[in-house]
Order: sequence, then C-alpha cells, then structure tokens
Amino acid sequence: MPSDDNTVNMKPRDGRYHHGDLRSALIEEGLAQLDVKAPDAVSLREIARNVGVSATAVYRHFPDKAALLDALCGVGGERLAEAFQEAMSEATDQRAAFRAMGRAYVKFALRNPSIFRLMMTQARKSDGERNALADATAKPFGMLSETLNALMPADASKTDRKIRRLQAWSMVHGLAMLMLDGQVPADEALVDQVITANYV
Repeated sequence: MPSDDNTVNMKPRDGRYHHGDLRSALIEEGLAQLDVKAPDAVSLREIARNVGVSATAVYRHFPDKAALLDALCGVGGERLAEAFQEAMSEATDQRAAFRAMGRAYVKFALRNPSIFRLMMTQARKSDGERNALADATAKPFGMLSETLNALMPADASKTDRKIRRLQAWSMVHGLAMLMLDGQVPADEALVDQVITANYV
C-alpha cells in the first residue's frame, strides 16, 4: 500500500472494523474530542487509539496537532457556509438574506460551540502564513460581504463597506459570545429579535 494511501482498515469506537477514509475519520474524532475538551487537550495519540490506527498513520495526514486543528477549523468554515446557504435559500430579497445570515451565524455558534470557539481563537501561524481563521471563514464571510455590498449605495467607499462589515460582524459575534458565556439566555427567539432590530 502506498505511504500516502488514504484508505485503511479502521476500528471505530463500537469495535467494528470497516474500510474507509482515514482523514475524514480522524477529523470526525477530532470534532468529537472538541465536544468534551479544550483544543489544547486534544490528543493525536488518543484520536489514533479511538479510530483504531497507529499514531504513524495519523501523522501521515496531520504532522502535528496544529495541522489537525487547522483542518477542524476548515470543517467549521464549510459548515458555517452551509448554514448561510440554507438560511439564504428562504429569503425573499437581499435584506432578508443578510438578516438570515446574521441569525444563522449566532445559531451556528450556539449549536457548535466548540468548533466555533476554535475557529475564532486559532492563533496566527508564526511563519506569517494565513491563519486558520482566515482560511476557515473565507467562504462564509465572502457570502456575507457580497450580500451586504448589494444593500449599500453603489457609490459607497471601500472604507464605508469595510466599516459596515465590521459593524455587522461585531454585532452577531458579540451576541453569540454573550450567549455562549451565559451573559444572556441562549434563546433563538431572542436572536431573531436582536437581528431584526439591529440589522440593515
């Protein structure tokens, strides 16, 4: 079998072996660990044991824990984009779509607190590469920007657009964090009320 083969016999938690995609299994196990522990406590060796492969097999896909956490951030970004897409699909116009994405952002955070916190706290890489947050959120934030741009005057400056994006993000992110930290009730009805009252 080639050293970069992504197909292995795995032993999942239920004890049954099956043939599958190792990288995906490792990511799913990483997400499961995030549900019960902080990112710093995520262990590649424990992930290997739970999936049923050797640590060496894990390192072929993720050379270190930072690489795994970056991959988990990427999954979070994909899921956030899917939440935006679903929210927008029922909107009747651009304004409704923008509000729908704001609600979806907060609700995503409430339903996925561990991956959301990881996405928002991954440190910038020391070698100056794009950080995990920038990579993970490129697609969903691009969707937000496009929708917001359609609502602003055609002659709005780049600065005005940037400030409006920051205002919108600050509002939904702040609301999400207040709810995650228990400062206000994690009530989806309240999310709807705040978004409707404060958004474009």
